[in-house]
Amino acid sequence: MGLKEEIEAIEEEIANTPYNKSTEQHIGRLKAKLSEKKETLERRQSSGSGGGGYAVEKHGDATVALVGFPSVGKSTLLNALTNAESETGSYEFTTLDVNPGMLDYRGANIQLLDVPGLIEGAAENRGGGQAVLSVVRTADLVLFVLSAFEIDQYERLRTELYNNKVRLDTEPVQVTVRKTHKGGINLTTSDRVTLDDETIMAVLRQYDYINADVTIRDDLTIDQLVDSLQDNREYLPSAVAVNKVDLIDPSYVDTVKENLRAHDIDPEKAVFISAEDGRGLDSLKQTIWNRLGLIRIYMDKPGRGVDYDEPLILTETENTVDDALRKLGGSFDDRFRFARVSGPSAKHDEQQVGRGHELRDEDVLRIVATK
Repeated sequence: MGLKEEIEAIEEEIANTPYNKSTEQHIGRLKAKLSEKKETLERRQSSGSGGGGYAVEKHGDATVALVGFPSVGKSTLLNALTNAESETGSYEFTTLDVNPGMLDYRGANIQLLDVPGLIEGAAENRGGGQAVLSVVRTADLVLFVLSAFEIDQYERLRTELYNNKVRLDTEPVQVTVRKTHKGGINLTTSDRVTLDDETIMAVLRQYDYINADVTIRDDLTIDQLVDSLQDNREYLPSAVAVNKVDLIDPSYVDTVKENLRAHDIDPEKAVFISAEDGRGLDSLKQTIWNRLGLIRIYMDKPGRGVDYDEPLILTETENTVDDALRKLGGSFDDRFRFARVSGPSAKHDEQQVGRGHELRDEDVLRIVATK
């Protein structure tokens, strides 16, 4: 039996095994084994195809991957939002390479990547899908571009991304593993963890952990435990754009919203657009900004005043003065004495702060450094 057949056999066994407390341990071992075999298959396929993947150099303050099936209008959208010239057409597979463009919004340069249309089986490299997915994994945001007439494509796209180790709109569960030389597996879990200890131990042993101190503080599923132990998953935010609304009858709008709800998409959070006539693009830009969690820091430059035209762009999670110093580069880090901040994060204008101070959107920052 080849590796693909082994994977299919394990998947079939998991699907046919009812999940309950008595089978949990067995399913845990199966899922761990399945993950390992998929990793092995991916390495073989990557090696056989020369390493697969599109070489796209990242530029700007953040990168957004436009993900969708062929002919949903990604290229038209890219051209409408940026200065790119991505080939468009009304037939499938117009885009055969990754086309980048730069969106200038609120002083930020946001790189948009129009990737070739995904098809089912992409994670197994059908249609060169692994090369496409390798680009998506490096992005800061996944923007699903759906046709208003084919909302059901959303679930299939998420499945392809999940199968390629992309976890959307969630945070990794922290599992701390410290290998030891003896003593077996010492497992410590908090009261929040509902997964059975024996199941956790079974998964750990499947990954050849024999002697280790393992700590789990938050509740998690078997799949999340496997993800934590593999440590090669990408956790990315996502947004949904429903394209081609210029082609639908107003009476069909409620049907589109019902289809979105059927796939757990809140119609109020999805952005309805027409890449063809520019409808809804301002709302889409704002959604991209919000989902990326970007903030603007206006630099107060000695002798030149506050630069409101070209702000320093940080994120809500990497927003300290220290993060600003790293983004600025040069010798600021070595010469830093203190900073002065005015704006939303400051208790008063010109507040003196250190490296750990957390900045907020539209703060004014002045770096005081040694000469």
